[in-house]
Amino acid sequence: MRGRGTLLIGGGLLVAAVSVVGALGLGGGGGTGAGGAAAQSRSSRLVSVDKGTLTRQAELDGQLGHGPQVPFPVKAGGTVTWLPRPGAVVRRGAAVLRADDRPVTLLYGSLPMYRELAVRRSGETSTPLRGMDVKQFETNLAALGYAGFTVDESYTRLTADAVKRWQEDLGLPRTGRVGAGDVVYAPGAVRIAGTSVLVGGSAAGTPVSYTSTARMVTVNAPAGQTSWAEVGARVTVDLPDGRSVGGEVASVGGDATAPGASGDGGDGGGDGGGDGGGDTGGAGAADKAATVAVVVTFDEQGAPGRLQSGPVTVRHVEQRRTGVLSVPVAALVALAEGGYGLEVPGGGDGDGRFVPVRTGLFADGRVEVSGPGVREGLKVRIPQ
Repeated sequence: MRGRGTLLIGGGLLVAAVSVVGALGLGGGGGTGAGGAAAQSRSSRLVSVDKGTLTRQAELDGQLGHGPQVPFPVKAGGTVTWLPRPGAVVRRGAAVLRADDRPVTLLYGSLPMYRELAVRRSGETSTPLRGMDVKQFETNLAALGYAGFTVDESYTRLTADAVKRWQEDLGLPRTGRVGAGDVVYAPGAVRIAGTSVLVGGSAAGTPVSYTSTARMVTVNAPAGQTSWAEVGARVTVDLPDGRSVGGEVASVGGDATAPGASGDGGDGGGDGGGDGGGDTGGAGAADKAATVAVVVTFDEQGAPGRLQSGPVTVRHVEQRRTGVLSVPVAALVALAEGGYGLEVPGGGDGDGRFVPVRTGLFADGRVEVSGPGVREGLKVRIPQ
């Protein structure tokens, strides 16, 4: 997990780039003579003080995949006689498995299949079954091309007649009744993530799990560092092939994973978050912290190209400053009297002078500067 890489880099740049000429007694005003000659020989490279926006980004490791795995709650009894292959896309009307050689069919919706759908009979009369689950089923039946009934909350004899035609097309007995184990619901088309049984095992339970068909990134962010992770927040995803694409936060987990435990990590193979060894004391505190799963979706599904899984880097804005003055970090000079300054070259062959500055945000090799003698367009020297 790389949660503080930018901050550490910024600090390193400051130490490495700040000139030591201030410590040599050159931190005051100029004049001519040996000091001036030394200043002239340090560097002839001049840069301008620019005004604009500075943005510091933080990086986190992520895993490209298809999001969290969800188990299908299958109510069919009997023996599994067919299973889909992992990675297969299943759409409305297709089977997610076969039990006793009967298909368990995928339909779209949010309500689970919790009862048998059929026309109730009492003697020679029939009573329609009513409920929102009926409307959900009828909506799917109509979407599959079966007609002759009204899509509403009533399961009538007309609905049963359409079901019989559907059952015939599936190779099933024409009963007009839909058992609780005959269908399963999902929000839309799914991608098979895996199976927990083999052909010949029991069909009841959760034998098949699925993910979204859309590619997304799962980030296990330190639980104490998720203020950036708001739904809709913009991020940049650096792909394994070197390209960077846009994305946004789609969801933030409500539960933290305990230190040392691996999250579900989506379906990308799961890096487990560890090396399988014991605690050698070499891992940083961030690596041992509890994490929260943050799911990032792409602006365009085609952005990852052919990549289906793999490690990625997610960058988010940690701090932004607009309308500020900045210079390359290498332009900073450590002054003898303390603090930092910028060297403003003198005219002609004369000495330069050092202007004290206050530093602010460090980002992308630049540093925010301010002070009475600092203005936009001011030319300053980069020391050697």
